[in-house]
Amino acid sequence: MEPRDLELAALLVLLRRRPGGAGWNEIAIEVAARRSAIDTLAELPGDTLFADSETEAWLEDAHQTVRQWRSAGYHLVTVLDEDFPQRLLEIRETPPFLFYEGKLREPDPGVSVVGSRDASDEGLRFAADAARLLASEGLTVIAGLASGIDTAAHRAALDAGSRTVAFVGTGITKHYPAANAGLQKEIALRGLVFSQFYPDAPPTKQTFPMRNATMSGYGLATIVVEAGEFSGTRIQARVAGQHGRPVILTSRVVRSTTWGRALVGRPGVHVIDSLDELAQVVNDIRTAPERLRNALEALVSG
Repeated sequence: MEPRDLELAALLVLLRRRPGGAGWNEIAIEVAARRSAIDTLAELPGDTLFADSETEAWLEDAHQTVRQWRSAGYHLVTVLDEDFPQRLLEIRETPPFLFYEGKLREPDPGVSVVGSRDASDEGLRFAADAARLLASEGLTVIAGLASGIDTAAHRAALDAGSRTVAFVGTGITKHYPAANAGLQKEIALRGLVFSQFYPDAPPTKQTFPMRNATMSGYGLATIVVEAGEFSGTRIQARVAGQHGRPVILTSRVVRSTTWGRALVGRPGVHVIDSLDELAQVVNDIRTAPERLRNALEALVSG
């Protein structure tokens, strides 16, 4: 078996056995730091995992899974690969792997456009306008392939001939919602579809918050166009702040939700009323690193 497949098998053993009760993200971070799942597995204390004979059995079973994935033609990138999205290594929710369909790009500067599945006509128009604005700036439009706001953003990016990346809350072989099966295939052909779950994983209450955290980590910022009080979008707005990623809320979100109002005034949170204001905030976010470098250079030289 190829060295990369051996590493993948060792990673699967770690994820399946979760030594010491470690979560997937903790395992991902440890493996990435060591640059080897095999070394991570080998260096565990003898009583932390299982006996050598058990290890061999688990590795053989993992090898079989890897062979099945290869046979099925699945594309997979892990924290050990150079083309794994580097921005995801900066967050504590780092996924150990990503199945994908489409073209990887590293770096891939983009902004998430998210919001309610049951969006108003005004919200759908603004999502599409925001996506076209990002596209005109050469930024990737990131969304979660959900109904409503996400769909409008993906569709507008594709229609503009620009790149869009979809993070799905299921395995890569699934289509959720079913109505977006065609859109998912189109994004796979012209952009990129990511899944951090096993290929046949169904949608659950846990997969979507996990997807939102990963989507936040991948992008430069998150735009929340329209959302309800209990919308899952609030999770991405919250974790984006934890990731140090700017959060852009429309005034509609602030007016209609207590969690939106609670975010106002926090570092990195912007409230906008128009597309022009969004354009200014996006420009500020993009130019922030350069402005910081200039300020540091001035400080050192001064």
